[in-house]
Amino acid sequence: MAHLTYPPAMANALPNPSGDVFILNESILSDGKRASRESPRKRMIIPVQRNQDASVQRLLNFLQPGTYIRPHRHPLPHATESICLLEGHLEILIFHPGGKIKERHHLTPQSPLIDIEPGIWHGMIVKAPDTVIFEVKQGPYDPGADKDFAAWSPLEDAPEAELYLDSLQ
Repeated sequence: MAHLTYPPAMANALPNPSGDVFILNESILSDGKRASRESPRKRMIIPVQRNQDASVQRLLNFLQPGTYIRPHRHPLPHATESICLLEGHLEILIFHPGGKIKERHHLTPQSPLIDIEPGIWHGMIVKAPDTVIFEVKQGPYDPGADKDFAAWSPLEDAPEAELYLDSLQ
């Protein structure tokens, strides 16, 4: 397998890999962490699947503290989401439909996996620099149907998003 080379951080994600085999190595981890540090959103995705039409979506998500991951749910009946912590510390918030926090779960090296059924409102708070997670969800990816964002939460680029994120902590 050839070494993957990624351009500087762009909007949301680095390119999908090519080839028959993807192996996560130190170079890819370093590239993803660097890209997330340079991103205005403080996060970066590296898809693992070769294209967005894949029947199983797999991605690495590189996260920095202060990134605002707006509460959302995956409405499609097959959209169970599995999240496995590879490095760092991530807090997963499960919300009641009206926006009140129902549960808090910490993904740490001792407790690295959560599986969330479709239709469950959830969000994330990054607790450690260079947090890396591996996410799996049935595809194919359709940006118009993948997520419902919570109407009770501010838009990602809204001025009140930072205050809302602080209130969740």
